[in-house]
Amino acid sequence: MPSTINLADYIRDIPDFPKPGILFRDITPLLINPAAFRSAVVEMANPFRTAKIDVVAAAEARGFIFAAPVALELNAALVPIRKPGKLPFETESFSYDLEYGKDKLEIHSDAITPGAKVLVVDDLLATGGTVEACCRLVEKVGGVVVGCAFLIELADLKGARRIAQYKTVSLVKYD
Repeated sequence: MPSTINLADYIRDIPDFPKPGILFRDITPLLINPAAFRSAVVEMANPFRTAKIDVVAAAEARGFIFAAPVALELNAALVPIRKPGKLPFETESFSYDLEYGKDKLEIHSDAITPGAKVLVVDDLLATGGTVEACCRLVEKVGGVVVGCAFLIELADLKGARRIAQYKTVSLVKYD
């Protein structure tokens, strides 16, 4: 059943943050409203309910905010994907290019059973670099990425193109 809550009403625009010319989409109003937060979690999970998701994976930090309740909603495990040096056990890593340099993400090498169906969750889809790296890392350890779910998509940055091979759901889209 579709939500009667317009989630965009709970996303605040902050001009010139973190630097001039950037319009920041602040999710704090959504997070502090239990009904809106619950609605977002349910709407992110709904398109994947019949997919029998085994694992919900997310990159730190804001991805964790949505991934944990989505995992509970889907009765799935939660697997964190983190910056180097943050995970205490054996890890696999994936390096990827940023607009100005490189970055790297890590996952516990035993976090995902080979063949497990994985949903990758994040708060925001922009250029798609981080979520694409998450998907590649999940696949590197044997997971099968079933889809990606986001609260917000900045459509003009065309991040969905980078992950076009996966089912992608974004609840609020901005051009």
